[in-house]
Amino acid sequence: METLRDILDAAAHGAFPPADGTTTVVPQACARDAGVLAFTAHAVVFTDEDPAWVYDALRAADCDALAAPMNPRFLAAFVERTGRTAETVDAMLVGAPLPGDPPIELTEIEDGSHPRIVYARGRRDDVRAWSADGGVLVTGRGIAGRLEVSVEVDEAVRHRGLGRSLVTAARQLADEPLWAQVAPGNARSMRTFQAAGYRPVGAEALLLRRQRKMPV
Repeated sequence: METLRDILDAAAHGAFPPADGTTTVVPQACARDAGVLAFTAHAVVFTDEDPAWVYDALRAADCDALAAPMNPRFLAAFVERTGRTAETVDAMLVGAPLPGDPPIELTEIEDGSHPRIVYARGRRDDVRAWSADGGVLVTGRGIAGRLEVSVEVDEAVRHRGLGRSLVTAARQLADEPLWAQVAPGNARSMRTFQAAGYRPVGAEALLLRRQRKMPV
């Protein structure tokens, strides 16, 4: 049986699920992550719930079958069924590793209490982070163990190409395909990643386990 990681690895190399208007259900790769991946005319729901429930809920969404897995009705039912919290629907982009040295000077952040590292560890494993003058680059293993990247640029140095340099540097630090999740409305970030050679391959809705509140 094809796994979630198989599907992602194939997509990273340009081989996508068949554009046949159907939905594939596969098990979660880990307890942390469940959700939906949408490719051209094909969706993948990754969950440990009964696949029969998924297909029933998709029919109950009462909308175009192509759009059903990302329809708010289905996602709301998915959240309620699993007791999880929903992230935004993001664009999925992927970039191949690049040879050479990063175009900017990077210093690895060794302090595990750094806010960006703490935040990333709630969503990824094997988190690493680097600082640059005015920005931070973070990588880690997210959905199905794929390598993911995020960046943060200080407002004072925006519009100077730093974001593009950071996401380019990430490809040079990687030795495998590197994934990015970007809100479609964040046009600035979309342009930055695409200018650095990342290509859009689909969309995703990530559902995370609810965090337990610590006792006061």
